[in-house]
Amino acid sequence: MEKRAQLYEGKAKRVFATDNEDLVIVSYKDDATAFNGLKKGTIKGKGVINNQMSNRLMKLLEKAGVPTHFVEELNERETLVRKVSIVPLEVIIRNISAGSFSKRYGVEEGIVFDEPTIEFSYKNDDLGDPLINAYHAVALKLADREEIEEIKRLAFMVNDNLKAFWAGCGVTLVDFKLEFGKTSDGRIVLADEISPDTCRLWDSVTHEKLDKDRFRRDLGGVEDAYAEVMKRLNEHI
Repeated sequence: MEKRAQLYEGKAKRVFATDNEDLVIVSYKDDATAFNGLKKGTIKGKGVINNQMSNRLMKLLEKAGVPTHFVEELNERETLVRKVSIVPLEVIIRNISAGSFSKRYGVEEGIVFDEPTIEFSYKNDDLGDPLINAYHAVALKLADREEIEEIKRLAFMVNDNLKAFWAGCGVTLVDFKLEFGKTSDGRIVLADEISPDTCRLWDSVTHEKLDKDRFRRDLGGVEDAYAEVMKRLNEHI
């Protein structure tokens, strides 16, 4: 597979064209951002961990019936994926109160919900990724009703499978963000990444944070937390 011109550079990844118009190469960076890019830094080795973790979890999800953009891991930082048109909705599933949910509704962190919640935010940096509901998404033509229902169905499938997997690793899946894309034939597939950048992961016993909150909140030990999560994943996959 021939790597060609860079198509896009985001906060955490670069995307390159290939000699196949339906496939692109995603390259993961060590750059870290928080609060819509207001806080910036570097987490050494993050790109390698996020690339390999995303790929292994997407393969696990594919076996469970969740279609993804994953094709092949090329090296420790680069992966070949299907080219998709990203649906401009960030999909957030929450199992436990934390982060912006706790701040928004004035509740403490750590409340276990009777059932998971789902929320959408409009993927738009200039607007600060505001919360949005399905009616707004349809009105803005970000997705149609059938696509939104399919995204919801797949997001809850992802949650069921990842919750069970991480529990086996001694890790609690608190909440996470997903992105979906449409392939050239219009199929909705899971895209982007699944990593400590996009998931809140707590040690099941100590509730120690093993994710990007260590960077957001200046807790220290960021690289060690990412490495610990990767170690546990490798022991159970």
